[in-house]
Amino acid sequence: MNGRTPYPVDCDGLRFSFEYFPPKNDEMETQLFQTVTALSVFAPAFVTVTYGAGGSTKARSLTTVKRMIGEMEIANTAAHLTCVGAPKAEVDAVIDEFLACGVRHFVALRGDPQGGIGSVYEPFPGGYENAAALVKALRARGDFEISVSAYPEKHPESPDVAADIDMLKRKVDNGATRALTQFFFDNDDFERYLERVRRAGIAIPIVPGILPINNLTQVQKFAGLCGARVPELIVSRLGPIDDQPEERFREAAHIAAEQVADLVRRGVSDFHLYTMNRPQLITAVCELMGYDPEIAPAQPADTERSVRAVARA
Repeated sequence: MNGRTPYPVDCDGLRFSFEYFPPKNDEMETQLFQTVTALSVFAPAFVTVTYGAGGSTKARSLTTVKRMIGEMEIANTAAHLTCVGAPKAEVDAVIDEFLACGVRHFVALRGDPQGGIGSVYEPFPGGYENAAALVKALRARGDFEISVSAYPEKHPESPDVAADIDMLKRKVDNGATRALTQFFFDNDDFERYLERVRRAGIAIPIVPGILPINNLTQVQKFAGLCGARVPELIVSRLGPIDDQPEERFREAAHIAAEQVADLVRRGVSDFHLYTMNRPQLITAVCELMGYDPEIAPAQPADTERSVRAVARA
């Protein structure tokens, strides 16, 4: 923004969306809705609510979506939906419940194998066999938005990237309108993937998923399970300050803002941020970018004071 932020890129036209997960208890519910309220100042293009494999969080997901659409009036709330561990009739019934509470945007996913990440996936008898089939069923129900997943570093169960892209094309052919990527940290991986996707004739938006790192050890573990890579450069920046919360927070915010700014310079305008139901890092990243639809961008010094404040929160 005219050099007034640490990452001087033009934020005009940028669109951020946020992902939340349903709370497991009353305390987590309070934290979730405080986060949703805090991040609403950034006017997200849409928000999404996750849904456990086999409907393991069905009731909590439905309750969360209903409250966000009804009570909080966030009309652009998208509901995640999976097809693991359930017959078609059960999945269809969940679709009806989401539609009844006002959902007009689904994130259609196969879901993790019932045995957990790393186990062998087997379609549920009488169920939708994969995400492409789920997309087809959703599209038959109406003309609403359907987002799907994409994997710049390859899905861990796929034999190669070509197989991943073939599955994405099947989802698009069945009616998907947008792809949200698994988180990644090397923008060259995303750019190479996007080039291959476009060469395959896939024209829908491919929205990069951005994960600010609250906890390096946890992210490294999760990345290993889902086939993502945490570059050594990031480990070398965060590892030595792991026991310094304020410095670690500031560095994590800068790492994520640097990634977003670089992608903007490469022509990306849409970003999906994984919030982990915590507003502090997301707020810091947006402010470092100078991205605030309602408040004038702060000077760099003001941004640094804001980062220090939320690090202590």
